[in-house]
Amino acid sequence: MQIYRISGWFKQGLYLQKFTRELLALSKEQALERIYSEFGSRHKLKRNQINIEDVTEIKAENVTDPKILAMLE
Repeated sequence: MQIYRISGWFKQGLYLQKFTRELLALSKEQALERIYSEFGSRHKLKRNQINIEDVTEIKAENVTDPKILAMLE
């Protein structure tokens, strides 16, 4: 499994909400699918309302999310 860092934004009310998430996934497409699913579930957004700016594969040394760090140990 690879670790992906995904950043982007979505509109929430009058403001743009930026986000950066780190996920464990088998592929880039699976990581994007999980982002769309989670934000759609939590914030009631459609896929066209979520704007992905960057998807990068990162190494285990660069992970900052404590949940991902716990999974790697």
